[in-house]
Amino acid sequence: MEFATFILAAQRGYHQSCESVIRNSIEQAVVSEQAGFDTAWFAEHHFNNYSLVPSPLMMVAHCAGVTSTIRLGTAVCVLPLYQPQRLLSEIAFADIVANGRLELGVGSGYQQFEFERFGVNIDEAPAVFSEYLDILQKGLNQNIFEHDGQYENIPPTAISLHTVQKPTPPIWIACGTARMVRAYREGHNLFVTAFHNGLEALSTLREAIEKAAAAEGKNVTDAKISLLRCCYASEDEAEINSYLDNARFQRRLSEALHQRRQQSLDGYLLKETPTHQDMSFATMRRNLPIGSVNRVIDRLLEEIDILKPNQIAIQTQLGDFDQKTMLRQIELWGDKIIPAVNKSLAHQGG
Repeated sequence: MEFATFILAAQRGYHQSCESVIRNSIEQAVVSEQAGFDTAWFAEHHFNNYSLVPSPLMMVAHCAGVTSTIRLGTAVCVLPLYQPQRLLSEIAFADIVANGRLELGVGSGYQQFEFERFGVNIDEAPAVFSEYLDILQKGLNQNIFEHDGQYENIPPTAISLHTVQKPTPPIWIACGTARMVRAYREGHNLFVTAFHNGLEALSTLREAIEKAAAAEGKNVTDAKISLLRCCYASEDEAEINSYLDNARFQRRLSEALHQRRQQSLDGYLLKETPTHQDMSFATMRRNLPIGSVNRVIDRLLEEIDILKPNQIAIQTQLGDFDQKTMLRQIELWGDKIIPAVNKSLAHQGG
């Protein structure tokens, strides 16, 4: 089983400077490598405090210089907010400076507040995403490519930079059901989440993945699956509650942005408001791999048995959770949790 850290770079309030959020995120990626994680993923958002990373490829390029083995991923590049021609060069640049360690995650985006400020119609995002992914694949696979589409008309064009990984870096799609089908059709990987829901949601997700593979006549194992998950191991109740509080904060902002509710009092910092979708800490603890080390290991093994992912991506950078405590958590996963999970899976396989 591969393990990854998912680094959102959220800012919960002005008591956190933007500099400290970014530097803490970079430090988490470095410590993730030291702890033996396979991949560090970086988000992309704009114009508010939900995430301070405007370009995950810039994070990849920087972290490439302070790491040597961990793979570095975009989760995700929001394709409708880019010129695909420029993005092709930036993808190749990032893969070059990372010595072939780039994992390319792409998605369509969902935050109207962002799209309005880029002058992009969010209702067209799925169609734009689909066309731009076509362009990326042409540009990555062909020395000279052209494109005549609904949103872009590109004359014969050569990209000056080429990726180290051939034919392309691994491509991951942030997946709803329709995109799962495309991923299997074109040989991409799946980036999925059950948010803060429990085992039933993972079963539903697995069924959707199996249907998507079957629709294309493929085996489920033809695509790698990464599950984004909130996980935390500790015997300290205060630590656990702080992690849960920050996870719920992140979810509240995500839901507000997804539902197109602008809750910004000053044009930037989003107001955190409780909603009917909030879960209690007790429910979150039941649903997620959170609690003692043994509870986390056992719950992860249950979830892996249901979803059968290739990778678990744990959320490490949440709100204003204490940085030193989170770095110790990352180290704990490397020391105890990852080895125990992999030992158990190897035993099951044997």
